[in-house]
Amino acid sequence: MDMLYTIGITLATLAVLVAVHEYGHFWVARRCGVKVLRFSIGFGPSLLSWRDRQDTEYSIAAIPLGGYVKMLDEREGEVPAEDLGRAFNRKPVLQRIAVVSAGPLANFLLAILVYWGLFMAGESGYAPVIGEIEAGSVADVAGLEAGQEIVAIDGVETPTWQALSFRLLDRIGDTGTISFAVKYPDSEMVYESEGRLDRWLAGDEQPDLFGGMGITLYTPDVPPVVGQVVAGGAAEAAGLRPGDQVLSADGVSMPLWMDWVEYVRARPGKAIDLEYQRGMELIRVTIVPELITDDSGESIGRVGLGVQLPEMPQELLRKFDRGPVEALGASLNRTAELTVFTLNSIKKMIQGLISPKNLSGPITIAKVASASAKSGLEAYVSFLALLSVSLGVLNLLPIPVLDGGHLLFYFAELLAGRPVPEKIQMLGYQVGLFLVLGIMFLALYNDFSRL
Repeated sequence: MDMLYTIGITLATLAVLVAVHEYGHFWVARRCGVKVLRFSIGFGPSLLSWRDRQDTEYSIAAIPLGGYVKMLDEREGEVPAEDLGRAFNRKPVLQRIAVVSAGPLANFLLAILVYWGLFMAGESGYAPVIGEIEAGSVADVAGLEAGQEIVAIDGVETPTWQALSFRLLDRIGDTGTISFAVKYPDSEMVYESEGRLDRWLAGDEQPDLFGGMGITLYTPDVPPVVGQVVAGGAAEAAGLRPGDQVLSADGVSMPLWMDWVEYVRARPGKAIDLEYQRGMELIRVTIVPELITDDSGESIGRVGLGVQLPEMPQELLRKFDRGPVEALGASLNRTAELTVFTLNSIKKMIQGLISPKNLSGPITIAKVASASAKSGLEAYVSFLALLSVSLGVLNLLPIPVLDGGHLLFYFAELLAGRPVPEKIQMLGYQVGLFLVLGIMFLALYNDFSRL
C-alpha cells in the first residue's frame, strides 16, 4: 500500500506542476493568436482525449513524466494558407518570447499563490537556540555560546530552525566571513560577531549544516519512551507497546533514548534482559535484536521501536500572523529567495563546491513528496511550491531544448534583426539534448545509489 500511495502522490504532484507549466504556454499562445493543436499531460499513447471549439485536442497520455503544448508551426509540417497567420513561427519575436517564457512564469506564480495561502493561514516554528558548541568550530571561534538564540545570519533574520537552515544552505562551499547576531534569553540586546569560512562543506555528499558550523541546537532531553512498535519486530514479539518506558538493559540504566538505541545497535543477535515500565507496573523480558545492515554496510541490531518525542517548550515557539498584503509580500520574497538560491546552487555545483551527488531525480522526489504528504497538507503544498520554483528556474536555463534555450535564440534574433541560422539551432539542440540526458542519468544514478 505504501508503494501505491507513493506512486499516486508522485503522479499527482507531477500532473499539477506540468499542467500549470504547460497552461502558461497555452494561455499566452491563445492570447497571441497562435493555433494550439494539442495540450498533453504525459507522453506516448493517449489514454483520454477530447477537443474544444477551437479544435484543440486535450490529452492525458500513458507516460506521466512531463507534458507539452503543440502549436501550429511550419517547421513541423505543412500549414494551410488560411492558417499561416496563426502559425507560431510566423508570430513577431516578442510574442514568441512571451509564449515560451509563460511556462516557467506560471510555475513561479503557482509558488507565489501557495506561499501566499500558507502565510495567510499562519506560520510557526521553533527558535534556533544553541544547545552545545563544538570546541574550535566556526561558531566557537565566533564567540557563540550555549543558551544564545541565533536571530540573524549575514544580516538576514533567522526566527526559526527552518530559516536558519536556509541561510546556512546558502553558504555551502563559500570562503569568507559569516556574521552572526545572537541574544540571550529574556534579553533584547543583540550581540554581533563573525566567523571564517573556507570552502565550507564543499563537496560533502550529505552536508551537516549545524554540525559543520559546530552548533547543536537545543532540544529537550528525549527519554526512552516508546512511540511506535514495528509490526513483526522483536519488540512486538516481546510485548512492548506505545507508552512503555525503557528503564534498563542487562542492568545498565537507560536515561535517554539514544542510550537505548546505541546499546541495541551494538548487540545484533544477542539476548538483552530488558526492564521497562508500563504505568505503575515493572516488566522484565528478554529481547533479541535482529541483525540488519545499515547504509554504510555495518551490521547493527534493531528491535523495531520508534521514540515518543517530547514537546518543545512553548516559549521557543514563534508564530507569524500576516494579513493579505503582508502575506503577499512575504510570498514574493520567499519565491525570489528560492529562485536565487537555486541559481546559486547550480553555479556552485558547476564550480565543484557542491557535490553532484546532491542532484536528485524522480525517485527522491517521489519519496519526499510521499513523506511530506503524510506530514500534512501544509508540508505537502510547501514542497509543491519548492518544486514549482525549481522547475521554473531549470526551464529558464539557456540550454537548447529547454525554454531558456529557445529564449536564447529569440533574444539573439531580437538583437540581430534576423533568426539564428537553422544549422546553429540544430547543433544547439543536439548539445542541449546531450546535456539534459546526461543530467537526467546522473540524477537517476544518485537516486539508485541512495536506495
